Amino acid sequence: MKRFKELILEELKELSSKSLLRKMDILNGGDFPVIKIDGKEYLNFSSNNYLALNGHQIIKKAMSEATEKYGTSASASRLISGNLEIFEQAETALAAFKGKESALIFNSGYQANLSVISTLFGENDAIISDELNHASIIDGCRLSKARVYVYRHNDMNQLEDLLKSSEERKKAIITDGVFSMDGDIADLPHICELAERYDAVVIVDDAHSTGVMGEHGRGTEEFFGIKKDYIFVLGTGGKALGVGGAFFCCPRYVRDYLINRCRGFIYSTALPPSIPAGLMAAIDVIKREPDRIKRLKDRALYIHSLLKKFNIKTSDIPSHITPIILGDSEIAMNVAYGLLKNQIYVKAIRPPTVPRGTARIRISITSDHTEEQIDRLIKLLSSHLN
Repeated sequence: MKRFKELILEELKELSSKSLLRKMDILNGGDFPVIKIDGKEYLNFSSNNYLALNGHQIIKKAMSEATEKYGTSASASRLISGNLEIFEQAETALAAFKGKESALIFNSGYQANLSVISTLFGENDAIISDELNHASIIDGCRLSKARVYVYRHNDMNQLEDLLKSSEERKKAIITDGVFSMDGDIADLPHICELAERYDAVVIVDDAHSTGVMGEHGRGTEEFFGIKKDYIFVLGTGGKALGVGGAFFCCPRYVRDYLINRCRGFIYSTALPPSIPAGLMAAIDVIKREPDRIKRLKDRALYIHSLLKKFNIKTSDIPSHITPIILGDSEIAMNVAYGLLKNQIYVKAIRPPTVPRGTARIRISITSDHTEEQIDRLIKLLSSHLN
């Protein structure tokens, strides 16, 4: 045990020396545009609460009513006694929202990717994965034991070369919809063209697209005007929807297979019934209040224009996720700390979350941020970078 402790402490010391040690801040309240830490207020530009639905009265009411009716827990897996009717109702609503035949709710996006990918693909199959895909996709691919081909980010020529050379029985192209650390979007039209040519299914992780992309917030497919039954979509409920959990949208036969084969689903106690109730309510709010999506897009355009004005290098396309790539982890930490001293809360994103040499400040915008708040952020950021 002594040796174990020494080795762990040694690794922590090494992380600290490389400016890679992580610590958690404790928020005194909810994750809103203005947050409190140690009693002090900060402008929060580090949240995935893109549509500012966290704490919405309609969602809170629905979750409270579900708790009153069904209790605080599902108490079992859904194949035992935990399949409360509200899960089936929510899955019908989520599938309809995404334009799919069916959906299956999971406890988190990470669990969903890990479980679904490792269930649907095995040793004799091929997965072709974007190099900047989320860690949960990478881990799901590893667990599957399928042969994994990695293509350069959004490089459709290399993707085609890998599809052409693979001879496995089942093939899947897996990609984020909106990439969580870069804010750019997958080239889904081209991916679909290649999928049809080489007989592959497509899995899109819409964690950062659901509620945001497309006129009605239905995600990457709506953004591009695509509707294909061979596209399977993961959505998460804890970001733009302001609730929690995750859901996988797919044809009915895939859902049936997952219910029978997916260990992450079979052997997990179902989420509390308040979560599916909240997800349904969030979808209703998005339909009732479409201006939230418009405001978010307007804010993304506004911050992008300001960054260009102040000559701050960022992505080419306006997005609700705005990376300021600084390269060095220590520099990123210093910039984040400088903003924190001025009561602006952003996080330095460092390896292994992003590739080595691409440490950055990740700015995320919500529909409730004001132009004045964004002005303050960019002016302070500019002063720290110049």
